[in-house]
Amino acid sequence: MDEELRSLTERLREESGASAAYDRLVATGDPDELARVLTEPGQPLWARELAAFRLGLAGDRRAFESLVLFLNHRDPQRCASAAHALARLDDPRTARAAAALATNELRVAYALHPVRLLAELRAPESVPALITTLERRLRPHDPYRRVALACVEGLGDLEDARARPVLNEALAHPALAQAAVRALSRIPKQR
Repeated sequence: MDEELRSLTERLREESGASAAYDRLVATGDPDELARVLTEPGQPLWARELAAFRLGLAGDRRAFESLVLFLNHRDPQRCASAAHALARLDDPRTARAAAALATNELRVAYALHPVRLLAELRAPESVPALITTLERRLRPHDPYRRVALACVEGLGDLEDARARPVLNEALAHPALAQAAVRALSRIPKQR
């Protein structure tokens, strides 16, 4: 069993009170039943998350909108699960959605998982979004160091020369300097 699925099902079993509805959603092999949970009114949050996650892992694009909402949720566990499923969904809209969430200054407190997802996707939107997000985090007294660090690490993983200037700026920030050195060392030298 996928480790993220195991973790999610344990968390949601508890959240659902180990209900019969939970057992049914975990056991069903019917994607239409899972998709109905996403559109029927009155469904609990745990049911929607479970249905969206399972559809996402199965590559069913009906889960896309729900997964994006969970990617921007205030609960980090829901964000992490959504990012995991979105990375496997293979929907071309995913990178644009993650980039929009990562660069939204009004929701920067929830940008950590969209940033990590962008690095994993390696999409054309990834490097520009991570650069933009990191530039904003380099302001004095910015409280979102974990988001900044995820940007630095992601840019290192992407090994794109466009990241050099912002990574050089990150060197001046003690909390980011070591990661910036590692990231810069991964970017091929320009000739």
